[in-house]
Amino acid sequence: MSGSLRQRYQEEVVPVLVRDFGYANPMQVPRVSKVVVNIGMGEALQNAKALDAAVGDIATITGQKPIVTRARRSIAQFRLRTGNPIGVKVTLRGERMWDFLERLTRLALPRIRDFRGVPARSFDGRGNYSLGLREQLAFPEIDYDQVDRLRGLEVSVVTTARTDEESKRLLELLGMPFAGAER
Repeated sequence: MSGSLRQRYQEEVVPVLVRDFGYANPMQVPRVSKVVVNIGMGEALQNAKALDAAVGDIATITGQKPIVTRARRSIAQFRLRTGNPIGVKVTLRGERMWDFLERLTRLALPRIRDFRGVPARSFDGRGNYSLGLREQLAFPEIDYDQVDRLRGLEVSVVTTARTDEESKRLLELLGMPFAGAER
């Protein structure tokens, strides 16, 4: 299963992108360089167990142990000190990245209630795409009974595309279900 999305990228997506954008060199063809999955957790300040639960959730979803992100500076209004744990994130590359992308597009997104596609406007201007999920239950690996509380997570897909248009076409061809048919 893990090689199939990468294989499809090589065999089907690359020729279509070359045809659409007229790349002269095969190295110009945009590709996905990494995927970052991140859960921001303000609640970790009061509840240390929440952090462990989030680490477990992300590890289960991605198959890789996440790192704990810490506050870079103190913010008095949020009762935040430099060095406090405020989230967990994992950076996926290679096989795990392709495997995660495939599970995200084929399994997790279609399971979301009232799902009409992911927003097509969430590009950053440099060809990277970010997507927020309201709950971790969209992933079939997460057992509903083991969840202490619902947590949103953010998925950032970093591509080598120079423009949002190229990046959108790449993700579309890889099976990302964008909302609406605007192109």
